[in-house]
Amino acid sequence: MVDNVKWHKTTINKYDRQNLNKHKGCMLWLTGLSGAGKSTLANALELILFQKGIRTYLLDGDNIRQGLNKDLGFSPEDRKENIRRIGEVAKLFVDAGLIVITAFISPYEEDRQYVRKLVEQDEFIEIYVKCPLEECQKRDPKGLYEKAGMGEISAFTGISDIYEEPPSPDIVVESDKNTVEESVKIILNRIQSKLHWF
Repeated sequence: MVDNVKWHKTTINKYDRQNLNKHKGCMLWLTGLSGAGKSTLANALELILFQKGIRTYLLDGDNIRQGLNKDLGFSPEDRKENIRRIGEVAKLFVDAGLIVITAFISPYEEDRQYVRKLVEQDEFIEIYVKCPLEECQKRDPKGLYEKAGMGEISAFTGISDIYEEPPSPDIVVESDKNTVEESVKIILNRIQSKLHWF
């Protein structure tokens, strides 16, 4: 806790911004192994929402590590701090009345639950992009599994570090069974009925 710092209340609040945007703000938190298809799905999902007139912003793991989190490595402590920072940034987007879509491995359940508690109950929607490790290794779009297998990358999720599957995600899409288009439809159907946006 920082001493001598007090929250400054603003005149315009989250609900004013939601009314202006004509929809609620929330986090659509995509989690899953590297290569599961989180970024591809997040991009496709944002495009559809944007085309429907929904105000969105996409936070992607690799992009964030080139700026805000470029000082962090991949130790358990750094991974925890990575998700903490992302959670706080995503919370600001929710406060702005936007739908923020995040695509992060976010391997630890404790960290995902920390982010969930930053916002109101219906403002965090955990989407598990489920894909068998073997399929992710076959895809290996960045060549990371190959490097991890040769010992060039330490603490790699799914190989030398754990991925804790969400025990009760809000939505599950199986990217080895569903196309991107099918996965987007699954997500849209679920969030429409849950939050009545459009």
